[in-house]
Amino acid sequence: MSNIKNLVIVESPAKAKTIERFLGKDFQVTSCFGHIRDLVKKNFGIEKENNYKPVYEVTPDKKKVVADLKRQTKTAGIIWLASDEDREGEAIAWHLAEELKLKPEKIQRIVFDEITKDAILYAVAHPRSIDQNLVNSQQARRVLDRLVGFELSPILWRKVKPSLSAGRVQSVAVRLLVEREREIQNFSPSSSYKVTAVFKLLDKDKKAYELKAELARKLKSKKQAWDFLEQCKDAEFHVADVVTKPARKSPAPPFITSTLQQEASRKLGFSVAQTMRVAQNLYEAGKITYMRTDSVNLSDLALNTAKTEITKTYGAQYSQTRRYKTKTKRAQEAHEAIRPAYLNQKQVPGTAQEKKLYELIWKRTVASQMSDAQLERTTVTIDISNSDERFVAKGEVLIFDGFLKVYIESKEPEEESEEATKKLLPPIQVKDRLEALRIDAIERFTQRPVRYTEASLVRKLEELGIGRPSTYAPTISTIQQRGYVVKEDRDGVPRDYHFLSLIKEKITEEIKTEITGAEKNKLIPTDIGMVVTDFLVKYFEKIMDYNFTALIEEEFDDIAEGKLVWYKMIDNFYKPFHKKVVDTAENSQRKNGERKLGIDPKTGKTVYVRIGRYGPLAQLGENNTDAKEENTEKPRFAGLQKDQRLETITLEQALALFKLPRDLGQYEDHDVVVAVGRFGPYVRHKSAFYSLKKGIDDPMTIQLDRAIEVIEAKREADRKKVIKTFEKDQDLRVLNGRWGPYISYKKENYRVPKNTDPAALSLEDCMQIIEKGKDKPKGRRPRRKK
Repeated sequence: MSNIKNLVIVESPAKAKTIERFLGKDFQVTSCFGHIRDLVKKNFGIEKENNYKPVYEVTPDKKKVVADLKRQTKTAGIIWLASDEDREGEAIAWHLAEELKLKPEKIQRIVFDEITKDAILYAVAHPRSIDQNLVNSQQARRVLDRLVGFELSPILWRKVKPSLSAGRVQSVAVRLLVEREREIQNFSPSSSYKVTAVFKLLDKDKKAYELKAELARKLKSKKQAWDFLEQCKDAEFHVADVVTKPARKSPAPPFITSTLQQEASRKLGFSVAQTMRVAQNLYEAGKITYMRTDSVNLSDLALNTAKTEITKTYGAQYSQTRRYKTKTKRAQEAHEAIRPAYLNQKQVPGTAQEKKLYELIWKRTVASQMSDAQLERTTVTIDISNSDERFVAKGEVLIFDGFLKVYIESKEPEEESEEATKKLLPPIQVKDRLEALRIDAIERFTQRPVRYTEASLVRKLEELGIGRPSTYAPTISTIQQRGYVVKEDRDGVPRDYHFLSLIKEKITEEIKTEITGAEKNKLIPTDIGMVVTDFLVKYFEKIMDYNFTALIEEEFDDIAEGKLVWYKMIDNFYKPFHKKVVDTAENSQRKNGERKLGIDPKTGKTVYVRIGRYGPLAQLGENNTDAKEENTEKPRFAGLQKDQRLETITLEQALALFKLPRDLGQYEDHDVVVAVGRFGPYVRHKSAFYSLKKGIDDPMTIQLDRAIEVIEAKREADRKKVIKTFEKDQDLRVLNGRWGPYISYKKENYRVPKNTDPAALSLEDCMQIIEKGKDKPKGRRPRRKK
């Protein structure tokens, strides 16, 4: 192999391709595909008696990568370590130097927060050495999380359920969700009456206008509401006051990691992990700055470019340069907010998701450097001649749109306030007489606490100081993967409310129905998540304490700044923690969330619900603990349905579970049975399983004719999926898939080339496509940062 003058090692191949365009022929750019090493599994991978020294090994999926890098670095003059600029990136650079046995004089560490030609050339001109403080901070986090996970998880296996896991940040995140769920379970709504009115106003030219207003306070009961409407029958209404005030709205600061995750969730419907994945693609393609940041700072270049772009596109009156200061403790002000690399590019090529996220980032960045919106807000107070109560009407007029021309920040649905109407109020003056066209008193209920979305959970974690920009997405993904939390939609339930109305001196009353409690993409703790949380809070209160978890994060920051020795910080944490682990293992009671629901009236046996080996279940009858009583009847068990919870299921609901499986009859001379499994209710027929449709089919009431419809619908879908089969080779099939036709052969899939008729493929054609597919190298996915 010929000598390489300069070898640049980056984290991902996509980034390598982008950077290679900016460097000359003297530079070769390659990728390490993320982390190359991790702690060994044996003995925690930590030498506890040797200042908690980590013991690393090259991960199996990176052995070939490391071998290739060793071969390349042997012939290279200078090795430029260009991993990301955060702690994880610094640790990757250090691991590369250690594992590749690079000589210090050959290493140049470079960092950049955007992949543009200017940024890359500036980084090459200003190299530095590896920052050991940043490396130690990352190592401290990794070691501490390994110690917590490896010591807590076995306790959970013995005391709650096998195969569970715990983590320093993930368990605290689940606790937030569990506490919110308990608030919801304990919530009892109360009602009051909101009174609204539509008034008629005649101006001096006898032109009629309508004015909508609301009573300044809510009334506590239906009687109060009725009495008030009775009073209004004989009342006169006059304008008591008209107040008009100027107002301004300022734009939100540019995106940091957490606010990008929140806004992409609300505006685009992206999950937190999806947002980070798409942002990573944009960054590596040189379209945006680095996507893991807690700084709202913008560079002088970005500020000047934004001013030029805004002035050119919208006019000088729309430009207002702003320098934002980050409120978050320990924020890296030297870093930048998330912004487009080139602000004169309003759109970029790419996938639909990349285009949408880029446009969001562009709008937010540009809007942050635009003028305030100028408004005029008017408040009209209306007197009632025979009452001390008052109606209030509010209006808002946009005088100058400013940044609103480009971008409006969104909010969680439950945070949207009842804003003033955005239209101009009619011409109105003090002492004007108003005629009441109708006055309505509507029963409204207090709202229960809202469940967290991924976005609002990120905001709460950030607010509490738990986690950092690089940890939000993996934390939220982990708690869902581990089965402690599910992200679900919940259908609302009908609720009656009273509607009183006064029209032309006549009061009417209706009982109307509304749907309440409907939710979309909310994070809901599972029974196992709640039981594990209760156990950890009881026996490991300090680990589960929000303030303590935030304090640990601050100590990681101190290590990064060289103010704290990392292994001393670990020692201060680990010794009392380990002592608590030993004590809990010996003295704690097993916890499985067991509840005694009552007695089955038919059998006289006790009914319980609890966590079993495979999840939450109902138990009918007692466990036989006396080995001598061989003839004692064993208890029966039934798994809880997906939407049932240990803490809220009733005796009647639990007893209904024992009615399953139900034998519905026969079809095609075989039994049709309905039951509930780990993945929900299903029909079983001829050893095949057919899922029932959520919200349509109830396993307790479904009849044979409907079950047959479910079976035949699935068969039809399967028939449409199969395009072609081959008698000579039963393993070979041409199928329709989500992304188009493909060939399935011996558990491997191969895409059918474009402009090829899949139905016309012969066996030989298929085998040729398979052989070509085998020759293609499998793309490597960079290991996700933790």
